[in-house]
Amino acid sequence: MDLDMVKFECDLCGKCCASFGEFIKVEREITAHDYFCRYAITNELFQAHVLPEYADEFADTYEEMQDESKDAHQKGCVFTRKNPEGQGLICIIYPSRPTICREFLCYRMLINHRETGEIRGRVIGINELRTHDEVLAAIWKDNIAPLPHPFESKHQNVQHSHAAGAEKSHGHDPHMLAHIYGVAHADDRDWIENVKTVLAAHGYIGDPVE
Repeated sequence: MDLDMVKFECDLCGKCCASFGEFIKVEREITAHDYFCRYAITNELFQAHVLPEYADEFADTYEEMQDESKDAHQKGCVFTRKNPEGQGLICIIYPSRPTICREFLCYRMLINHRETGEIRGRVIGINELRTHDEVLAAIWKDNIAPLPHPFESKHQNVQHSHAAGAEKSHGHDPHMLAHIYGVAHADDRDWIENVKTVLAAHGYIGDPVE
């Protein structure tokens, strides 16, 4: 089944880094550029290679971390820095970032108004709509939220929400949690097609991201 995709583009807001980056723990230094790290939720062990231009700065950060209390709570990801070329944040281990960071997408579908082309909503998580369009919100609630979703039957540990503005489970995007629990996103292609069909019938266009 072929899907028309739009390319996901990161705007460097850093919200994902602030959300689950706090679970990235630096276990030990290997070289001036390399560190053994662990992602606490999945227990993934990975080797982080700090970009050369940030190696000295992070070495200072690592030394400070060693001096601080081991019980101190880490806020956000220690590998993020202000974007030197503009607004937002950048990742200083981007080429060697862990699996959870590689697979995370802030939104998985954009919803445009057919006549104006204006973006009216975004689908985040597994099946959660974010929109200020009351008509679209009603369509989603009445016609799309009731559609069966394969993730719900595959893993009961992943919390799902159908309403616009619903709370995220454990402070994280359910889409991210689906990755953590090993639910394959390719399995919901039929659901995506059904959503696109419903939206088209009401004057909207659903554009899934890659």
